[in-house]
Amino acid sequence: MNDNLDFGIKDKVAIVAGGGAVGHEIGNGRAASILLADAGAKVLVADKEELLAKNTFQMIKDRGGEAKYISGDLTKSEECKKVVDFAISNWGRLDILDNNIGIASKLSVVDEKEENWDHVMDVNLKPMFLMSKYAIPEMIRSGDGGSIVNISSISATRPKGLTTYSASKGAVLSLSQAMAVDHGVDGIRVNCILPGPVYTPMVYYPGMTKSHRSQRQDASLVQIEGDGWDIGKAVVYLCSNWARYITGHLLVVDGGCSLSVKPRG
Repeated sequence: MNDNLDFGIKDKVAIVAGGGAVGHEIGNGRAASILLADAGAKVLVADKEELLAKNTFQMIKDRGGEAKYISGDLTKSEECKKVVDFAISNWGRLDILDNNIGIASKLSVVDEKEENWDHVMDVNLKPMFLMSKYAIPEMIRSGDGGSIVNISSISATRPKGLTTYSASKGAVLSLSQAMAVDHGVDGIRVNCILPGPVYTPMVYYPGMTKSHRSQRQDASLVQIEGDGWDIGKAVVYLCSNWARYITGHLLVVDGGCSLSVKPRG
């Protein structure tokens, strides 16, 4: 932790839902987990795959941070409650929740299968609902309010195909702002990050050509490629005291891609 940079996160307890990533790669959830721990938070890394969560946990420990890990299917109510209860049983409080679970689909409504539509909506929305359902009462009980960050996408406001995915991520925007309205009186801030085409394992592990990657980079107005660290830093900011007067905000982190007419792939 950098003691010269006080985010007001030291000794806070954070859950990162979807905090794993393939191997030792840096996805959005893993970056958020590591950076929250760097800022002094005690981090519970939750992921459906235990090994992925354990790898993030170990990366935090190697940097001198405090963390634990847990696996569970966070589309299930009992699993979400288990995660929140685990954080409380270990640290006695809860202050931060980063909802970072999501999958994609590239098909139009004509070509999409009903069962896949249901699956994408289930994965991209239900964990945010359920994790928040169990986290918010504990944040209230802790006495200092709390901060929730939901991860959406610029596809929510500027779709380029990915119809089912775009629809689910659009719902994340509405969910986040409605939660901000509901729970501001409890001292709980709820914000939403809209990543652009950042280079993460979810994107490049299925396969990406050099030309496709170059196209994504060129779509940025500042001509750089975003990555998981960029999203993780935005999470830390929104969870920090520096953002104490920010709630219901939709923070676009995309290098200007959503302002550009250039194709982003």
